[in-house]
Amino acid sequence: MRIPTIDLELWDDGGAESRRAIGETVDEALRTAGFLLVTGHGIGAGSRAEIRAAARKFFHLPRAAKQAYAVQVGGRGWLGPEAEANAYAEGGDGPPDLKESYSFASNDPTGDPAIDDEWFGPNVWPDEAPGLQPLVEKYLDQMREVSNRVLEVLGVALGEGVDHFTAHTQRATWGFNINWYPGVDRVGPAAPGQFRIGPHTDFGTVTLLDRQLGVGGLQVYTDEGGWEDAPFDPDALTMNIGDLMARWVDNRWRAGRHRVLPPPVDVPSEELMSLAYFYDCDMGTDVRGVDAHDFLRERLNAITAD
Repeated sequence: MRIPTIDLELWDDGGAESRRAIGETVDEALRTAGFLLVTGHGIGAGSRAEIRAAARKFFHLPRAAKQAYAVQVGGRGWLGPEAEANAYAEGGDGPPDLKESYSFASNDPTGDPAIDDEWFGPNVWPDEAPGLQPLVEKYLDQMREVSNRVLEVLGVALGEGVDHFTAHTQRATWGFNINWYPGVDRVGPAAPGQFRIGPHTDFGTVTLLDRQLGVGGLQVYTDEGGWEDAPFDPDALTMNIGDLMARWVDNRWRAGRHRVLPPPVDVPSEELMSLAYFYDCDMGTDVRGVDAHDFLRERLNAITAD
């Protein structure tokens, strides 16, 4: 499995020949694994560490305190350990994902109540983690900028212009999950067939993930190699394309199939936290005959655990 690294600073500073070469590398990678590593994004390691530290205070609270913020998949707030089962998106069944999340989403209202109630509502900030809001809001502004830069690269990689995708992200919807993966010492060993996150593909255009290296970490699937550990670079964001992007390019590229392994029994204290930003597109965007947000809602409903 080859998941290459692209440098956004090199992309920004490069000429036509350099951009063409980067585009070819991206095109090849997205045809096989659907994943890239992205450096040169300009988001410092310190800000990411600060978000984790603030969020950890919340996740380590008693369950009763977190329950005040409980929501279902697609909501803004706390997704408890029984809330989500990503393998359902592939038609599987079994136990829910062995994780907790705190979820945020797009909150720049359009003025249309029907749209805003579903896609642009206010985010909910836990009182028990008072430093979280300014850290996350700054990070979200940065991630939207990085996502658009990545989409410019993808436009060129597809053989189209830099604005091929970003013309449809002027007021894009997005989601952001802080995913907490507690260790066996907190939750016990996984049940048969249970993962921290079950096998699935994401739903939108691109996902940008800041993750931590661990034994029970991210794996990527390819037809050639099956399941393999994803490469890790602490300075890089892990990028994959989702189902909406695969549809947009008529399946020239494949949505990146992935999973997060169960908490390791032999490292019982392993606790990981990932920052996952999911980028979509503008309301009303037609993606090969389908309304993009009807497409997204269907998939979000599919992974809600019973």
